[in-house]
Amino acid sequence: MRLSPWMISSPWLIDSIETLELFLKIGLEERTAGNTIANNKVTASLTAVNHEAALTNGCDRTIGTLLYTVATKYPANALVHRPKLLEYIVSSKIKTPAQLEAAFLFLSNVASRILSIMNLKKHEVLENKTVILEQRYRTNVGELLGSVRKKHPWADPKIAKQLMDAKMFELLGERTAADDEKPSKKKEKKEKPAKAENKAVIDGTPAQPSEEELNPFSIFPAPEDNIKVHTEVFLSNASVLRCCNTREMLDKHLKVTGGRVFTRFPPEPNGYLHIGHAKAMFVDFGLAKERGGCCYLRYDDTNPEAEKKEYINHIEEIVQWMGWEPFKITLHQ
Repeated sequence: MRLSPWMISSPWLIDSIETLELFLKIGLEERTAGNTIANNKVTASLTAVNHEAALTNGCDRTIGTLLYTVATKYPANALVHRPKLLEYIVSSKIKTPAQLEAAFLFLSNVASRILSIMNLKKHEVLENKTVILEQRYRTNVGELLGSVRKKHPWADPKIAKQLMDAKMFELLGERTAADDEKPSKKKEKKEKPAKAENKAVIDGTPAQPSEEELNPFSIFPAPEDNIKVHTEVFLSNASVLRCCNTREMLDKHLKVTGGRVFTRFPPEPNGYLHIGHAKAMFVDFGLAKERGGCCYLRYDDTNPEAEKKEYINHIEEIVQWMGWEPFKITLHQ
């Protein structure tokens, strides 16, 4: 193996040459591997993951990237299931970052409970046994698989279908000629649905509003739950940047804020507010008010040449006219 000059100049890295070689074998870039070794916690985790996956002789970069993600983001409350997850990665049953993120979310909810995809398929068949026995092989298997995917989003669809077919065969036996007959279609005169405005009168009871209609801020997570991945950026070196808070970063944030919601309404003082700002104010000030937090009015002055005192006065006047009270007024240049 050829080492870069910057590697040779680091005595501590020479002592870890075997670990470095292991990381390079799974497709990490030299600099990424060197930075990883500088972090003892990540080094120990990635080394353990490699040994659990039995990939000490290396693998392709795609699998290596997924292994690195497992080493840095695997839910600590479900370590008992990590070998099974690694088995899925090595066999390419899990082969995309999206599948892996779904697996993390699923396993964090399962924790240390017994996990069995086979039992999950069996459960779906037994739960719908009456319908399956009536419709036999005309049963809409797609709906059953959709239910499985909701409970097991990281499962390989092809394997899920194979297991579902096996359970159906176990319950129904051999397919018969009658199963292949098309059901006769009887034309029934359909009544026109009642108009929306008359529906409440016909039903006798008003339609119940959804949770989001009752509280539009219910879609936002509580501060202590704000660790989900919001977006992913796929870089040219096959690594993936996931934009989300780490648990450590979130804990520090909560310690400073005391668990309260802090938002900001950041208009630029180079023009008048428009209808889009009204919606932004509703979200920024409204969320803070609904959660008992604070909202800053922060001027984002990215174009100082267009700034006017007239616009500043106008913004503050409109904010007050809309019924909002800023926690503080600040300027960011």
